[in-house]
Amino acid sequence: MSHSDATLISTIAVSLGYALLGGFVAAKLRLSPIVGYLFAGIAVGPFTPGFAADAHLAAQLAEIGVILLMFGVGMHFSLADLRAVWRIAVPGAIIQIAVAASLAAALAQSWGWPLEAAIVFGISLSVASTVVLLRALEAQGQQQSEIGKIAVGWLLIEDLMMVLVMVLLPALTESAARADLLLDLAWTLGKVVAFVVLMLVVGVRVLPWLLDQIAATGSRELFTLAVVAAALGIAFGAAELFGISYALAAFLAGFVISESDHSHRATADSQPLQDAFAVLFFVAVGMLFDPSILYAEPLKLLAVLAIVIIGKALISLLLVLVFRYPRQTAFTIGASLAQIGEFSFVIAALAAQANILPHEAYNLILAAALISITLNPAIFAVARRLAPQ
Repeated sequence: MSHSDATLISTIAVSLGYALLGGFVAAKLRLSPIVGYLFAGIAVGPFTPGFAADAHLAAQLAEIGVILLMFGVGMHFSLADLRAVWRIAVPGAIIQIAVAASLAAALAQSWGWPLEAAIVFGISLSVASTVVLLRALEAQGQQQSEIGKIAVGWLLIEDLMMVLVMVLLPALTESAARADLLLDLAWTLGKVVAFVVLMLVVGVRVLPWLLDQIAATGSRELFTLAVVAAALGIAFGAAELFGISYALAAFLAGFVISESDHSHRATADSQPLQDAFAVLFFVAVGMLFDPSILYAEPLKLLAVLAIVIIGKALISLLLVLVFRYPRQTAFTIGASLAQIGEFSFVIAALAAQANILPHEAYNLILAAALISITLNPAIFAVARRLAPQ
């Protein structure tokens, strides 16, 4: 194989190299490394001069990144933590998503977009990034505080709602031109329920047992292989047999493993691979971004940023105050949600592939993510100054 044919190697090598540089610069600037990864994707994408990575291969690598990202979310999902804050996290997340999505959808319709595109656009802007939130809480040492647990619980509810959206989106797109929409939705939900039952009845017994057998061999690489094979194998099998998304299947696989005795080891051993492919996911997302949106549609971008940074922050701040929590908690939660991230990309990508979202919408979402994630540390600093200690 000649060097010119090694497109997979060149795509991975150059993408990771650019991501390393971008992430390092972002970290030095006290920004989320995700900003650096997205800019790395822009640098190796088709809209900027110089090396252009293979977009088709990058999309497949991004799919693996989504699987491992959702697998990690599932392994970190804690019913105990959620139960402790469910009284504010559940209604807060649902109301905040509904209001923010409605505002964004109304804005999109005022631009003349179809209703389906407006709804998906609104949903994409309504959910914040768990990764960005966790990094921000870690920087402030608030992971285990009451504020941190409320914020994480809130984002977990948002993540679960976005998983549901990903389940329903294919049925909605396939049925857009047909009259049997409800039948298709019922069929899709039925397959999802069947898979969930299979995982909760059979998976909770088979996967922990399998990890027990592999752990007994004393081989570290076999254990890591078993965890990764479970994530990718279950995701692929569920997509083939049940027709559901890789993301949902990977999330459930991670959740089942999180309930086993080997959950901590599984998380630690699979984390490096999850991190590497998550980086490739963000790079692939950045490759699809056309920077021309920054000067072609500046007013639309400002309107989108107003909803993401100001609208979402105010909605969540007021909701927390309504539930009679301290102002410090309200301001911190507001700052936590004033950004969008990975789920926004995943949903927007699915909708773009199904020709629901126009290319302009995808670029607006990516631009809003880049800017809101970049500004999030400053937003937290402002929240600390405004909130009484």
